[in-house]
Amino acid sequence: MPEDYFGEGVAELYDGFEQEMFDPAVVETTVEFLAPLADNGALELGVGTGRIALPLSERGVPVHGIDLSSAMLARLRAKPKADRISLTEGDFAHATVPRTFSLVYLVFNTIMNLTSQDEQVSCFRTVAAHLEPGGRFVVEVGVPDLQRLPFGETVRPFSVSPDRLGFDEYELATQRLVSHHYRTVNGELTVRSIPFRFVWPSELDLMARLAGLRLCQRWGGWNREPFTAASGSHVSVWEKPSAQ
Repeated sequence: MPEDYFGEGVAELYDGFEQEMFDPAVVETTVEFLAPLADNGALELGVGTGRIALPLSERGVPVHGIDLSSAMLARLRAKPKADRISLTEGDFAHATVPRTFSLVYLVFNTIMNLTSQDEQVSCFRTVAAHLEPGGRFVVEVGVPDLQRLPFGETVRPFSVSPDRLGFDEYELATQRLVSHHYRTVNGELTVRSIPFRFVWPSELDLMARLAGLRLCQRWGGWNREPFTAASGSHVSVWEKPSAQ
């Protein structure tokens, strides 16, 4: 089982870490995209503190969430109406739930928390086993930002402010990525470094094919803007073929 980098020290501050992802407009757009695909329930991998699961469940969608972090799940369980969401603690590349869904989804780069190709492939196979025929797997993930790296460099800053410094450190040969976060919280410096594995859209498509899924949509964001060479991220939808 992978190491849990989202313990209590992160969980207690998580809902305030990335203000943009918690913007009500961002959440609403995401839920608007997902809800029509979830007519027979949704499974969220890496459910965290319920940023998407809670508003999706408020639409009447039965949601089940999986997360490795007991601290994150505890924060979710303490929120209003969290009892509507069924939860499983475990590694979402392998954890199983005794039912199938019309929708499984992974948002905000969480596929990269699996730090080897084998684990990412296993995730797709686990998803396929939890999808009913005709069900969809939706992934939101950034496109590796290598074109913005100066020639010969492997480090790119992504946040610079008086109380926060963040930069990504790339290892091109292994597709490893470490995000370094320096923050001032209550006057004290906090430091954390989290490993990821960046992954290309075409590589995800191959993982999907290995799991018996097929690409049916790819967008540049939740508003269904076109995906182009300039897109910084993509929302991809793979389908499990209907039974013949």
